Amino acid sequence: MQPDSKKLLTIGNIQLPDKSLFLAPMEDVTDPSFRFICKHFGADMVYTEFIPSDGLIRDAKKSLKKLELSDDERPVGIQLYGHLISSMVEAARMAEEAKPDLIDLNFGCPVRKIANRGAGAGMLCNIPLMVEMTRAIVDAVRLPVTVKTRLGWDDSSKNIVDIAERLQDTGISAITIHGRTRAQLYKGNADWTLIGQVKNNPRMRIPVIGNGDIVTPQSALEAFDRYGVDGIMIGRATVGKPWLFSEIRHFLNTGELLPPMTLAEKVGLARLQFRKSLEVKGNPRGIFEMRRHFSNYFKGLPDFREIRMKLVTSLDIEEIEKLLDHILVTYQQS
Repeated sequence: MQPDSKKLLTIGNIQLPDKSLFLAPMEDVTDPSFRFICKHFGADMVYTEFIPSDGLIRDAKKSLKKLELSDDERPVGIQLYGHLISSMVEAARMAEEAKPDLIDLNFGCPVRKIANRGAGAGMLCNIPLMVEMTRAIVDAVRLPVTVKTRLGWDDSSKNIVDIAERLQDTGISAITIHGRTRAQLYKGNADWTLIGQVKNNPRMRIPVIGNGDIVTPQSALEAFDRYGVDGIMIGRATVGKPWLFSEIRHFLNTGELLPPMTLAEKVGLARLQFRKSLEVKGNPRGIFEMRRHFSNYFKGLPDFREIRMKLVTSLDIEEIEKLLDHILVTYQQS
C-alpha cells in the first residue's frame, strides 16, 4: 500500500505529494497558529481564513491581518470571496502581493449573510457571473488560481459536472468540491458520487479535490480509492483533532491505524498552539481565538464542565497554563 513516490499532484507550479491532504479554509479557525499545528501533523497544503474582497480593498484591519503568512506554512493559499468582479480582481492583486502560493476563490460558503449577497455559494445562482469573475481573476494575477465550490444550489440544480468544465476553461489550476448543495448547509451526508463524476469526466484535466465528511483514515482511503480524487480537503473534523492528518497519511501508507493520542500529548499540543497564538496575535486576542480549540481538544473528558468554563473565560495566561497542568494531573490519575 505504499504510495507511488514518483507521482505528484501539480497545481500550477506547486508540486504536492500523491494523495495530498488539504486543510480547508475556515473562518475563525484556520489562523496562523492552527495552520502551524496542521502543518506539523502533515497537512500538505493549508489556507487562510476566507477574506472578503470588499474588506480587503477598504483596508479593513481584520482582513489585512489575514494576509500575513510565514514561510513555515508553505505551500499556503489565500482564499477570497465577494460578489463584484471589480472588487474581487482588485483583492486578488492585493492578495498576490502577500506572496501566497496560490489564490483560491470561495464559491461555496453557505452562510446566509454571504450567500444571499451573491457571494460564496450564492455564486451558484449565477454561473455566468461565476465564470466571468474567475476568468477575470485568472487573467489579472500571475499566481495559480483555484476554486472551491459545492454540488449546486439545491437538489434541483446539482450541475457541478458542467460548472467544473466551464471553470476549467477559464484557466484555473484545480477545483475543490464540497459534496453538498448550498441548501444542505452542513446537514445530511456529503454526496461523493458527483465529485467522482467530475474527476472521471474525460474532459477534466485539472486536479479535483474532494471535501466533505472525511473524519477518519478509512473515509479518506475510500475517497481516494472509490472516487479517484487527486486530493482531499478536511475541515471541521480537524478542529480539536489536527493530528487527523498524520493518522490519515499513516493509514494510506501502511494500512494500519496509529494509536490514539494520549492525554499528555493533547495537553502538550494545546499548550504549543496556545503559545503560538499568543506569539502571533498577542494578548487578549490570542486567548480569545484559542477558546474554541481548548474546548475541542478535551471534548469527552468526564466532569470537565467546570475546568472548561475556566479555560474559555480566563484572560490570565498563567492561570490558563496552570489549568492545562491541572487537566494532565487530574485525568491521568483518574
